[in-house]
Amino acid sequence: MPDPRIPPLPRTQMPERWRAVAERAEEVRGESTLIEVLAQAPELLGWYYDGFYAEVFFKGRVDRRVKELLRLRLSTLHGCAFCNRGNTRSALEAGVTEAQVAAIRRPDSKVFDDRDRAVMRLAGEMALPNMTGEVTPALAAELRRFFSEAEMVELAVVAAVLTGMAKMLFVFDLVSREADCPIGPAAA
Repeated sequence: MPDPRIPPLPRTQMPERWRAVAERAEEVRGESTLIEVLAQAPELLGWYYDGFYAEVFFKGRVDRRVKELLRLRLSTLHGCAFCNRGNTRSALEAGVTEAQVAAIRRPDSKVFDDRDRAVMRLAGEMALPNMTGEVTPALAAELRRFFSEAEMVELAVVAAVLTGMAKMLFVFDLVSREADCPIGPAAA
């Protein structure tokens, strides 16, 4: 379990909306430390939910299923147990198949089409453990087969926000990690 470096806000002090979000995180992801800590700055928690997720992730130019695949691939590469529990469920709800979820660590698997493979390669370049990540001209061309320039910008920003949040989650110990998490101290 997390040992946060910023104390969680007691639920009794949270507005009802964030209490409900924390309860839902407990139900879906098995923990709510992230929500309880971010509730210390409710305007930032609001931006994360209402700005990033509501307006960009769940809406935006790019199909939600594609962004769910990107997010699940990133959280798997990052080793975020908290993220993987919720992201798996959300990916399935958005149309990612059970076979694709099972193959998320093998982006060249036959269960993925060429568009999925391009998105998963982008995730591999954006992931925290890849300090030499690069969108090569070949990867850019591959992405352009399926996405407009504006859609590529959206995918890049989504990956950047998710990756930056993952770094914060690990540095401040706000979420549980998978045993194979490559970031920060080893899992207990």
